Amino acid sequence: MEIYEHRPGHQVNQHWLLSLTVLVLIVFGTLAILQTIAVGLIPILFGISFEQLPSLLTASLDHPNGRLAFLFIQGLGGGSAFWLGGWMFLRLVDKKSLQLSRQFSPEKLDGVWLVLPILIGFVLFNSLWVYLNMNLEFPESMSGLETLLREKEDQLMELTLYLTDFSGTGELLMGILVIGVLAGIGEEYLFRGILQPKLHHYTQNAHAGVWITAFIFSAIHFQFYGFLPRLMLGALFGYLYLYSGTLIFPILAHILNNTFTLFLVYFNKLELIEYDMENATDLHWEYVLMGLVVFLISWKWFLMRHNPLSNE
Repeated sequence: MEIYEHRPGHQVNQHWLLSLTVLVLIVFGTLAILQTIAVGLIPILFGISFEQLPSLLTASLDHPNGRLAFLFIQGLGGGSAFWLGGWMFLRLVDKKSLQLSRQFSPEKLDGVWLVLPILIGFVLFNSLWVYLNMNLEFPESMSGLETLLREKEDQLMELTLYLTDFSGTGELLMGILVIGVLAGIGEEYLFRGILQPKLHHYTQNAHAGVWITAFIFSAIHFQFYGFLPRLMLGALFGYLYLYSGTLIFPILAHILNNTFTLFLVYFNKLELIEYDMENATDLHWEYVLMGLVVFLISWKWFLMRHNPLSNE
């Protein structure tokens, strides 16, 4: 079961709409403040002038420190903001606790190594959803919407390629810290740690809490052609938390997923492997089926250690 409990001596019950609205306002307010601070520090830390900032923020600046500067903005104003905003809401508004000492207890961490085969199998199987989503075709009557979505997808892909076109191990490590570690901790703390148990409580259904949270998690990335695979990934993270009762499982899975992708991109640049984030024109059924088998075996083993019937 997810851990989201009243702190001793505090009990606050708010209308669900008010509570979620305040959560959104605090998180995005924190995001705006931290990103503003990060942008203000760029000239001092990275030697990029204020006149160059518009080019930096549109991922078109040709500067030796440009990528590091952009990653700095993402780190301070991304994953860190989600964690800080969520923490402030938790402590100051909802008066709740995630009981982190319980979440780090040895019995909660039993079988944590299973995250790796679960994730590997799931990622391979999830390539099916990547392919279907990327190759989704609209009817002729909706061609205008399809064009708009494709243009938005291309813009976001340009930004992603700029962020991940690492020129060396230093930028790769910075990318892992920001896109892997900080994003994994911040997003899981907010979405699985706070939002999911709240939606579980409001709907009185654990599965509804998992899937609504996964939907929101995927939607805020504003990538229509990556929505389905990210939705499925969010659901995986949600069930890892629901059945394990510790955020360590989804956080570790999130970090591994993002870091694995960064290594694929970097090794592709070094021409050690062939990997293309932009295209999903081929579907390899052997990988899909192999991934499904690995995932199901690992997931069954996980459930044997964390009985879901006692968590719903």
